[in-house]
Amino acid sequence: MPGKKYILDEPVAGKKLRRMALEIIENNADEQQIILAGIRESGSVVAKCMQQYLSEISDLTTEVISISLDKKEPKEVTLSKEMDFTNKVIILVDDVANSGKTLLYALKPFLDYQAKKIQMLVLVERSHNNFPVRPDYVGLSISTTLQEHIYVEVSGDKVLGAYLK
Repeated sequence: MPGKKYILDEPVAGKKLRRMALEIIENNADEQQIILAGIRESGSVVAKCMQQYLSEISDLTTEVISISLDKKEPKEVTLSKEMDFTNKVIILVDDVANSGKTLLYALKPFLDYQAKKIQMLVLVERSHNNFPVRPDYVGLSISTTLQEHIYVEVSGDKVLGAYLK
């Protein structure tokens, strides 16, 4: 499309997601269940894609929940499903990690429990961390200027790509 500088197209995004699914299996070999907590909107789609890839390559039970928060003023963080996260493996999923702020605040609901592990996955990571948060699983790490923005395009339960603007 004119005007869009794609850094990931759909086939490459799929390869990145499959690779991260293999990393998840490798790093959680002894686990029976993983909760994929996607940050709305695009993060939830990435989480659903990850669930699909995980189901294709393992017998691991996965559950996808959504996290809602205002990314500019993340005072209130809500989950699509209330449950006990004690002794569970949780993977926070977002489309792009910019400063780390959204990922940090998305942790809030899980801090009331004694989770077994909390890991983070992003499709694209930028190198502008202002908060002490680093994703465990990264599809693509890219250096950008502060003026540039990365957008992940999704449609339904598919990741169509990511572009720089």
